[in-house]
Amino acid sequence: MLAGTRAAAEPTGKPASKVRGVVFMVADGMSPGVLTLADAYSKLTRQRGTQWWSLLNDRNAARGLMDTASANSMVTDSAAASSAWGGGERVNNGSINFNPSGKELKPIAAILKAKGARIGLVTTATVTHATPAGFAAAVSKRGDEKDIAPQYLNRVDVLLGGGSGHFDAKERADKHDLLGEFVVAGYGVVNDRTGLLASREQKLIGTFTRGHLPFSIDRDHDPAIAASIPTLTEMAQAALTRFLVSDKPFLLQIEGARVDHAAHLNDIGALLGEQLAFDDALAAVLALIGHRDDILLVVTSDHGNANPGLNGTGNSYAESTQRFAKIRNFKASHERLFAEWQKTELRTTRPLTDLIRQHLGLKLKTAEALALLEIFEKEPVIEWSEQLRKPEGLLGQFTGNHTGIGWTGTSHTSDPTIISAIGPQSDRFTGMVRNSEVFGHLCELLG
Repeated sequence: MLAGTRAAAEPTGKPASKVRGVVFMVADGMSPGVLTLADAYSKLTRQRGTQWWSLLNDRNAARGLMDTASANSMVTDSAAASSAWGGGERVNNGSINFNPSGKELKPIAAILKAKGARIGLVTTATVTHATPAGFAAAVSKRGDEKDIAPQYLNRVDVLLGGGSGHFDAKERADKHDLLGEFVVAGYGVVNDRTGLLASREQKLIGTFTRGHLPFSIDRDHDPAIAASIPTLTEMAQAALTRFLVSDKPFLLQIEGARVDHAAHLNDIGALLGEQLAFDDALAAVLALIGHRDDILLVVTSDHGNANPGLNGTGNSYAESTQRFAKIRNFKASHERLFAEWQKTELRTTRPLTDLIRQHLGLKLKTAEALALLEIFEKEPVIEWSEQLRKPEGLLGQFTGNHTGIGWTGTSHTSDPTIISAIGPQSDRFTGMVRNSEVFGHLCELLG
């Protein structure tokens, strides 16, 4: 058990207790092996293990695996995964709460809201992205975020993340002043970290960026970003404290969305930064509910992504640990690195290798730098894996030559994901849990 992360009295898994609230935490795109990497990285950089690892070793906690398939594929996307949780049926990839027959499914937020429950969605992606939307909206195409946004009005009480453009009349194609309607409905509106920490309204909408929130690794190395953008922990605390002050039932989803985005980019520095930020939010939630016996906490992932792992290096694998330790020298995400390079006037190998040395502390071989340059220019390179034949795939392999981290590809995987639960009725989440079963559990537990 990590010191300072839990209150004295712990939640228990006793099934007889009544559930008043559920906190459902999602490390989006977290392959099972990420837990091991994150715990080791936390010990390396913070001299302590992770809260989720500690929770897995807590005898009061339930442990299981999530069967993640969608209706039309062994490999799910986030839209189908969250729809299974939030709508009770497996749907085709790409749709949110529309089943394969075209029937619209009523999302769990609408069902629980009619019963007097409070609903919260917190994410590091746009608030209208697939995972939060699966709990509170229905659209046939997940990309129709402009159509998802109006469905949250008076259905979601606390809404925090990115995606301001989907609410702003100036940026919506239909010029609909959606944010104004939230104000009329009694919501407080915040758009930066200072505003969030100072707000006191019980109904709250906060969109802190036009798109997704920045990666934690970029936030941590840029004081301006850190001053203006709240952490996942701060957003989670803001939402949960509002729900704990009343006796109303509630469902709060908290998503560490950019774990998934970092995996797509084969970016181990960004991925571990996001996983530790998610773990900090988990620790904060446990601290807030530690003295309660009526709050259920569920922690899981919707699917794996690219399955990163530490490969053994050196004679008898003796160099593995020191190679892994090089990740702590990374100071920017691949997303930021590529964006900076594409802004340079002369996009040659020199500026690219200079940026990689500056941000990642690594020196690329000439052939590696040339391959990256060629693939950016759409020229063919020798790479037999089609998934890895792209800038992010190549850079992931090149950094892996220094860190020992390997990737299976740049896309989602079919592996079952880890699920942990603690609090009343947590025993429902033991063994193999089919993703569409979660809906029934949540509806039953919350009335």
